[in-house]
Amino acid sequence: MSILMSFLLLIASPVWPLGENPIVGDPFIIVNKKINQLAFINEGEIKETYEVTTGKEQSLTPEGTFTVVVKAQNPYYRKKNIPGGVKENPLGTRWLGFDAENTDGRIYGIHGTNTPHLIGYNLSNGCVRMRNNEVESLYERIPLGTKVFIVSSQKSFEQLAESAGAIP
Repeated sequence: MSILMSFLLLIASPVWPLGENPIVGDPFIIVNKKINQLAFINEGEIKETYEVTTGKEQSLTPEGTFTVVVKAQNPYYRKKNIPGGVKENPLGTRWLGFDAENTDGRIYGIHGTNTPHLIGYNLSNGCVRMRNNEVESLYERIPLGTKVFIVSSQKSFEQLAESAGAIP
């Protein structure tokens, strides 16, 4: 019995005894509202950063760690009954919905836009907007279950990723 308990404690330990810690939360997304940028992290490295648009008021884009629970190509815009795939759709060509504030991934998301010239500003109603070609690229590399960490910080993406456990 004591061998079994020792083994269970060993594998449950926060310090991985068999070499380097395994990468936690891979891939991983960090959105920094202070600089309106998004970092894509994979294999323990920041692979790319993108300019984004966040909430017109800081409180509109929720902060915390969330999970991507919905993915959609050419998403339908329910609020104004605009079908997906048309140029009038403000959600653009992709939707990565995350579960902020106990929602089901259909209220808050990372998505494209039909106004790419407005990327980089604080203008949204809470979502994170990206250029369509960039969100399409990200969409292909983000599986359901990916963690999204949203903050407003002076820290670098490297510092934020380390504190979130996304890079060793």
